[in-house]
Amino acid sequence: MVNIFGMAVTALKKAWHWLTSMRTALMLLFVLAVAAIPGALLPQRSLNESKVIEYIQANGKVAEIYDKLQLFDVFSSTWFTAIFTLLFFSLIGCIIPRSWDHYKAMKTPPVRAPKVLARMPHHGKGSVEKPIDAVAEDIRGVLKGWHLAEYSPHEDRAGARSFAAEKGYLREFFNLTFHLGLVGILVAVAVGKLWSYEGQVIIIASDDPNQNSEFCNTATANFDSFRAGALFDGTGLHPFCFVAHSFVADYLPTGQAEMFTSEISYATGEEMFTDPETWQDYTLKVNHPLRLAGDRIYLQGHGYAPTFTVTWPNGEQRTQTIQWQPTDPTFFLSSGVMRFDPPAGLYPDLFERRQQQIAIQGLFAPTAQWEGDSGSLLTSSFPAMTDPAVAIDIYRGDNGLDTGRGQSIFELDPSLIQAGQLQRVDRVNLTVGEQVTLDDGTRITFDGAQEFANYQISHDPSQNWVLLFALVTIASLSGSLFVKRRRIWVRLRPVTDSVTLVETAGLARTDRAGWGEEYERVHRGILGLPEPDEED
Repeated sequence: MVNIFGMAVTALKKAWHWLTSMRTALMLLFVLAVAAIPGALLPQRSLNESKVIEYIQANGKVAEIYDKLQLFDVFSSTWFTAIFTLLFFSLIGCIIPRSWDHYKAMKTPPVRAPKVLARMPHHGKGSVEKPIDAVAEDIRGVLKGWHLAEYSPHEDRAGARSFAAEKGYLREFFNLTFHLGLVGILVAVAVGKLWSYEGQVIIIASDDPNQNSEFCNTATANFDSFRAGALFDGTGLHPFCFVAHSFVADYLPTGQAEMFTSEISYATGEEMFTDPETWQDYTLKVNHPLRLAGDRIYLQGHGYAPTFTVTWPNGEQRTQTIQWQPTDPTFFLSSGVMRFDPPAGLYPDLFERRQQQIAIQGLFAPTAQWEGDSGSLLTSSFPAMTDPAVAIDIYRGDNGLDTGRGQSIFELDPSLIQAGQLQRVDRVNLTVGEQVTLDDGTRITFDGAQEFANYQISHDPSQNWVLLFALVTIASLSGSLFVKRRRIWVRLRPVTDSVTLVETAGLARTDRAGWGEEYERVHRGILGLPEPDEED
């Protein structure tokens, strides 16, 4: 039993020594970087769950295996968290003993001079017409700022009076602070994720009073999508509001987006209850967020929201403007759905009214291009809205508005069509201002489209700490590269009472680049020789 316990303790010690070695820490850092690659190549549920669903549907069994391996949830997966945690403990295990060793090294006098200095990479001799005590005083002056130790003839290996000096302790200090910076980044990121939140909201950017172009960061329910850390309960939102007045996209001739710009006005705190005309203006651009008391408002993307008007046989109208989903990220061919409920007085019977609901599903092109043998296949040739058109299917029947269940704004529930609750009554292509009349006299008009913008509101309380630790890491890495650990030994032997033989040697413990020149300056300074330029 004792042997088993002893073996277990020995195994744990070996595992701890392996985990806390610098080689293991570097290996784990590399593994963590490799493990993050799937998170960049594959869609992630935390960012866009619909993309994950589309990917799984399109790739079948392979995608299902990816899902079981948590490749669609990389940064919250158990294996990524395990690597992250092991790296954290590995770095801590490396730093603590190295810090103690560094402290002891700073308190320990430099090692005594070797018996034969001539074997060192840098070596020199010379005589000085001064007593040995005067030369010793000169050495203390020349090596001021070095970690200096003096040894008597009894202590010296060659039986002479000697000095040992060392410089470059900051190299190890910078190495330690570099690793402390890495640990600080890991801790700050981990802690920040617990209290951070990120929400997405789609707003039709317009000054049209009929459009709601305002967003207020006062409740999580105001977001179209919202995710937060485990310790954020949704009650700590910083209150502010903004109004999206416009959205402008600049395109290259190829259709590639060059810049997105949105003019907004915003207010915080009590200013939210004042006239929006007095709010502060801001030009929001990609990678130029608006920062408000720890929150950041990003402009991420855009799309189009078609407008349709349904005129019922009794003359009453219903108009809707709803964003459609871009299916072509280059030229913004978009797809979506609209649902209309008839006027309450037109069909008094509830069942009959449900059977007269309208659903519109189809494609929108900002710059229409007609293809196919009949020239009726709609595509988009440019992402800017220069010649908008739609290709739509019009359905009549129970479109599900009265079921109480949430429905997608991008596609109809196919079960309603399969069950016969919705029946297609027409398929038509329309340009702006065109309309189609159904068999019961209902008219559907395509009124055009407006641009919507996708805004992201992010809050991360650890952002400043991450920046601070990142700066510490970069500065420490630079310091460790430029600072050199080096040693100098000086041995003195009296020739006469007024002449002293001086022997010096130098050794660079790390990079030797530039060390030779420094050694020569110290050697010549001890001997009292002028610099080479002064001799010329």
